Amino acid sequence: MGLPTPQTRTAEFRESLAQRILVADGAMGTMLLAKGVSSARCLEELNLSLAALVRDVHREYARAGADILETNTFGANRKRLAVFGLGGIGSGIEAKVRQINRAGVRIAREAARAARGDSAYEPFVAGVVGPLGVRLAPLGSTGAEEARAIFREQIEALVAAGVDLLMLETFRDLTELGEAILAAREAAGPDLAIAAHLSIEDDGSLADGSPPQEFTRRLDSWPVDIVGLNCSSGPRAILETVEKMAAWTGKPLSVLPSAGLPVAVDSRNVYLCSPAYMANYARRFFRVGVRIVGGCCGTTPEHIREIRGQALVFQPGEIHRTVEVEENASPPSLEAVPFAEKSQFASKLASGRFVATVEILPPRGADFSREIEGARLAQRAGIDCASVPDSPLGTARLSAAVLCQLIQREAGLETLLHFCCRDRNVLSLQSDLLGANALGIRNLLCITGDPIRRGAYPDATGVFDVDSIGLTAMVRNLNQGLDLGGNPMGSQTAFAIGAGANPGAIDLDREHRRLEAKIGAGAEFVVTQPIFDLDLLELFLKRVEQYRIPVIAGIWPLTSFRNAEFMIHELRVPVPPSFMARMSVARNGEAGRAEGISIARELIQRVRTMVAGVQLSSPFGHYQMALEVAQAL
Repeated sequence: MGLPTPQTRTAEFRESLAQRILVADGAMGTMLLAKGVSSARCLEELNLSLAALVRDVHREYARAGADILETNTFGANRKRLAVFGLGGIGSGIEAKVRQINRAGVRIAREAARAARGDSAYEPFVAGVVGPLGVRLAPLGSTGAEEARAIFREQIEALVAAGVDLLMLETFRDLTELGEAILAAREAAGPDLAIAAHLSIEDDGSLADGSPPQEFTRRLDSWPVDIVGLNCSSGPRAILETVEKMAAWTGKPLSVLPSAGLPVAVDSRNVYLCSPAYMANYARRFFRVGVRIVGGCCGTTPEHIREIRGQALVFQPGEIHRTVEVEENASPPSLEAVPFAEKSQFASKLASGRFVATVEILPPRGADFSREIEGARLAQRAGIDCASVPDSPLGTARLSAAVLCQLIQREAGLETLLHFCCRDRNVLSLQSDLLGANALGIRNLLCITGDPIRRGAYPDATGVFDVDSIGLTAMVRNLNQGLDLGGNPMGSQTAFAIGAGANPGAIDLDREHRRLEAKIGAGAEFVVTQPIFDLDLLELFLKRVEQYRIPVIAGIWPLTSFRNAEFMIHELRVPVPPSFMARMSVARNGEAGRAEGISIARELIQRVRTMVAGVQLSSPFGHYQMALEVAQAL
């Protein structure tokens, strides 16, 4: 007799799933680390360089009684492999994706056949696919079509190598999982079984707040055969959630919990859920009707052996699949407050009134008296808004939102808060936005944020969970009473949403595409980087006039010839030769500042008929310079 074909094995898998509980294997990654592999290595690449070590792990799980061996391919997509520099020498990244995934299937298949022996069952080989490791648009720069193509590239390699089923695991974003499922069906056709797993928070929701009934219904509507959960903080949270899921889907359920959360012991991560504890929960999973039970991070062959023992003695009559779940009707999304009603600043823009803002930097220390005095001067000079940057250049400063509140309270001047993505994850972004709304801040400029420069805090890390496009979409959701996951909150914010743009960008096509995406995500007005070359501004305005959106031009009073050179060579802001010649004559000191103010005034006079307003920078905190420029208004 010849070896069974992939089609035969797939049919056998479906038959086995219908007849008995299947036990999947446990963690591949933590097992490899426990065998001495460095955490800095690409674990999937071991399929090529240390195949015997990967095969040993598979064999240990097969001997423990696993019915399903999962390939060592969780991160074997081009995005994750590129992080390790794979594909750069000798072969392209496409070749590496194929090689690593096919090797992963071959190694698992060899272990499965070797494990059959006298057993009635040869373990099935599941091709494992994990997330891309990047955020999808609008929260990130990777589009849906690109994500699907990347998933399809990996899955085609797994299918070509002959997997019996596909296991999509540890997805926290429903949108990304949806693209992976579509890619899987495109690559594998309608017959291959697909199991789709999400990773949840301790309360049973996804990271974006989606509750079990919502994500289960969506999973149930997608072209997958099996739905379930994996990873997370351990079996308790997964059990409580899968009990709810059982009421919202008729598809087979699969759970692969981690052995609890890791605890650092002697510089090693130790998972504290014992095999007996996991086996106890396995029996509870069986009672709910779960058809596949295995493990994720921290689970070992001993855990799987204990789970297998419970599966062998479980009686199908103990299953209680129907679980009563009270469905609470969620309040609908709310109609966003009209732009003109969100703030006085927005009302002026909506009515066509020319507006002026002055930049006020948060102080480095706790003394904000100088900034309040600057805001009072601006208010008396007729400035419409104080524009407050959010820790520019990655420096530690007083909270921009707090300074906005202080300015509005102490100086009576409305504020425009620059809100950046650099220092906050998606949960903190939402919390801080709700807090800013509670403080009475109504105008936002959504920005990605400057990279943290080398200096006082060289080891500080940026978060960048989303960029300015994703942040804009998040604020739009909050304005409609929806959280990041689109779940109604019952109340709403009322932010006027601004976006940044650079008319002098080197790649103007890319800048235009990003601005278009920001406007599509919900931006209602635009603030430009400092502009000196009005030909560039005119070209930019022609390209965005189709959007009929107010544009506020950035005006920076140069302080010296050296400052002008800095603008050109380090900030990449074009300064025309005529202005450079004037600054060269004036040089530095008072003469340089006076010439810079004169140039800025001329720019204001020339842009008044072109834009909806100006944002006046205060170089190095010199508010008086900005106010002297404002006299041109």
